[in-house]
Amino acid sequence: MQTPARTLTIAGSDSGGGAGIQADLRTFFACGVHGMSAITAVTVQNSLGVTGVHTIPPKVVAAQIEAVATDIGVQAAKTGMLATAEIISAVAAACDRVHIGRSGIPLVIDPVAASMHGNPLLAGEALEAIRTELFPRATLVTPNLDEVRLLTGLDVGTRAQQRDAAKALADFGPRWVLVKGGHMYDDAECLDLLYDGTDFIELVGPRFDVKHTHGSGDTLASSITAALAKGNDMVAAVKAGKDFITRSVQAAYPLGSGVGPVSPLWRLPDGGDFLTP
Repeated sequence: MQTPARTLTIAGSDSGGGAGIQADLRTFFACGVHGMSAITAVTVQNSLGVTGVHTIPPKVVAAQIEAVATDIGVQAAKTGMLATAEIISAVAAACDRVHIGRSGIPLVIDPVAASMHGNPLLAGEALEAIRTELFPRATLVTPNLDEVRLLTGLDVGTRAQQRDAAKALADFGPRWVLVKGGHMYDDAECLDLLYDGTDFIELVGPRFDVKHTHGSGDTLASSITAALAKGNDMVAAVKAGKDFITRSVQAAYPLGSGVGPVSPLWRLPDGGDFLTP
């Protein structure tokens, strides 16, 4: 059997399985790529929220990246929860050593700052490290509107403000910016805005009235990463990711007593029912 494209997620673990490393790996699988991981933190988490965050030593995070990149190889990588400035610095340095980043292997930065329940997942001083150390290395950044506000100070409530935010984020140095519009609830559609520093591309999709959206940002970023690993250009990869997350939101399911996850299981034959006795 031919070896599939290989993707790396550098992120935290979600013990409830709805977001983080777990969401990335199942999305990679559903997209037909081989997923690898460098775990940055272990969260104590379920459908109701996060009650604990325990970080991995920065040297260990960096060692995970280098171990897989130097042996197995990486066609595209993404980051999720990075937790501290020290881990961010270690990730940036390790990516440089194995040529992951803007001038080499595609690197998607999902600047995860808080859980969907509002629990902080990023130390305050780490925001500046994201701006100065990760964004200049990024092929693509994928912030939601809460993360836009934390990174730029801009509140976004309209499509015009979305364009202003994209320009502000581009000033930090990423090659491409994707400002997600899922939290722009007054807009009847869900607009994600892609920007390369010159041109804007509007990616419009339906807005669903659903409660279960845990892991939506991780799933979008990891499906884009998978498409990049397969050799798609950025516009095609983001369009594929937009379609993937739209279908995953449609397939979301309840879990526990709180918020359930979006689901990439729609990609399996019959939703996985072929495994039912």
